[in-house]
Amino acid sequence: MFITIEGIEGSGKTTQVRLLAAALEKNGRRVRLTREPGGTKLGADIRELLLHSSTSVGRLAELYLILADRAEHVETVIVPALGAGEIVLCDRFSDSTLAYQAYGRELPLDAVRAAEAAARQGLLPDLTFVLDCPVEIGLARTLRRRGEAAVDRFEGEPAAFHEKIRQGFLTLARESPQRIRVIDSTRPAEPVHGEILTETRRRLGAER
Repeated sequence: MFITIEGIEGSGKTTQVRLLAAALEKNGRRVRLTREPGGTKLGADIRELLLHSSTSVGRLAELYLILADRAEHVETVIVPALGAGEIVLCDRFSDSTLAYQAYGRELPLDAVRAAEAAARQGLLPDLTFVLDCPVEIGLARTLRRRGEAAVDRFEGEPAAFHEKIRQGFLTLARESPQRIRVIDSTRPAEPVHGEILTETRRRLGAER
């Protein structure tokens, strides 16, 4: 099974990915924990350029860097892990590209969809959790965790940009209700984890 966890900055994705991986492994499942960008050596270099480099990156260049990361990630990590019978658990995937580059950066949605579908070679997650919280809560969490001087290029964007992304995620969830489950992440980490784990176990049981 291929599971992704999505959301705006500060929504708690990384915490929930780790909690879910630990719970599944405790139950005897083999889990491949990965992320985008950065799930491969090439991806790590792209991540550094996208998030922390002082080099200016235009909207289209940003999109194609993200898609280069995805193409490499799918081909060398995700598909082999799925083929080996592992559960792949990924922090961000295709929905983030649509939310950030189409809704946030306002690139044409149809063009982003087409390019993104080619990069992932038709692969879609079996289950996606969108962790949803108001933008002000997410950004406040990010500032508390990193400090203002340490925020990356996306985290440092204005609140209006992040609100467009949030609405993009919610729109995508409405379009794909069988795949995407929206989770209220304003709550503490444990009840959020409990809801994610319950739904994951239900879907895993249905796969048998």
